Amino acid sequence: MIKIGIINVSDRASAGVYEDIPGKAIVSTLNEYLTSQWEPVYRVIPDEQHLISQALVEMADREDCCLVVTCGGTGPAPRDVTPEATEAVCYKMMPGFGELMRQVSLQYVPTAILSRQTAGIRGKTLIVNLPGKPSAIRQCLDAVFPAIPYCIDLIGGPFLEANETVIKVFRPKS
Repeated sequence: MIKIGIINVSDRASAGVYEDIPGKAIVSTLNEYLTSQWEPVYRVIPDEQHLISQALVEMADREDCCLVVTCGGTGPAPRDVTPEATEAVCYKMMPGFGELMRQVSLQYVPTAILSRQTAGIRGKTLIVNLPGKPSAIRQCLDAVFPAIPYCIDLIGGPFLEANETVIKVFRPKS
């Protein structure tokens, strides 16, 4: 079974102050995109760098997730530390993901330049940081997902198949 990690980084959601809507938005979007059978490995954790890094390592190294998608903690506020946690555990950074997500988000809000989304690779796992707002999650995933299955192919992960009527993924012709 293909495993995909989903981490909502939120002090309030992890404390039960409000419902975890962003994490559920990721699951819903991936269910629309993927025709491959997959299983979510799911966490809601507070904005603590060591806890974020620990969850990323666990999902990559122990749970064998081919993809880990985080939401939240990408802004400029003092407790927004998801990109730092991601950079601390990745062997290669993939800055093009963040560049594209900010470019797409700028079409909707001028504050997109404040977002610090990024992506990186740890072993056979691609880690992608998304913003925390559900509408922005979908906009960003729509932009970057076409490259995600091929990236996972290149790092030795499983073959992800997508519903081409929902999202068109790119793989070079052999």
